[in-house]
Amino acid sequence: MPVSAHYIATVLIWGVTWTAIRLQVESAAVDLSVFYRFVLASAVALGGLALVRRLPRLTRHQHGWLILQGLTLYSINFLMIYRAAEGMTSGLIAVIFSLAALFNAINGRLFLGIQPSARIVPAVALGLTGVALLFWQDLWLGNATFAAMAFATAGTFWFSLGNVLSLKVRELDIPLLAGNAWAMFYGALALGIWCLATGVDWIVPTSGVFWGATLFLAIPGSILAFFSYLTVIRTLGPDKAGYATVLFPVVALGLSTWLEGFIWSGSSLAGALLALLGNYVLFRHPRIQAPATVNADAGKPPQHGTR
Repeated sequence: MPVSAHYIATVLIWGVTWTAIRLQVESAAVDLSVFYRFVLASAVALGGLALVRRLPRLTRHQHGWLILQGLTLYSINFLMIYRAAEGMTSGLIAVIFSLAALFNAINGRLFLGIQPSARIVPAVALGLTGVALLFWQDLWLGNATFAAMAFATAGTFWFSLGNVLSLKVRELDIPLLAGNAWAMFYGALALGIWCLATGVDWIVPTSGVFWGATLFLAIPGSILAFFSYLTVIRTLGPDKAGYATVLFPVVALGLSTWLEGFIWSGSSLAGALLALLGNYVLFRHPRIQAPATVNADAGKPPQHGTR
């Protein structure tokens, strides 16, 4: 499967998860909803790999890194983003979360010495402007608290750290599917401990909508999408992979057009086009020019025949 297909799959699946998350949290507390998501995801992934005998034994050192990946990518970042949602509009969260591409470039350079693409700054500038235009009305009407903005920024930064940690996990020769399954298990474990410690109202929802949304978030939204996303990181680097966070709000609004009757204004259309333009700037291939033919006689005086 080419890396472009993994990139497209990530954008499309995560674009749909916005709707699934909204359906899920209507029936249970946010923290508990995320816990159920990753319990189900890790159970399916670990159980499936064990069934086909593709669950390798890992060392304590390898599990230690997977615990860190689980904390950054599958628990702490979600808790912070959802905390942010309590004090700001989803549009502003989308704008802040779009900074993941820039954070990925910075963290990749700081922690792994990866030189980011020279195109990342103009691409992210176009993308952020595009996402801001997509949610212009939300940004204009929304009154975000400082705490909410801090949670959203911190959650995005933790997500970015998880992206960088995934490259360290690759260096330890941990298979991607198995590593993801264990990291999700550790993330779910951390979320469960958090729910117990904070006294969350521990319920088992009976709504079919809740479990349908949770099933979608667990399998396509977590197992498949994170597999594709981390494949893109391993192939193209964290900065380019992070641009997916700019594009999935475009998909989310496209789905909202169909399900909720969202009406595209001039600013939202312009925003979608700018987000796509940023993607083009980041991924376009430079033109390869044929080398100029060198004339061996260039610079020599003309040769005159003798009589």
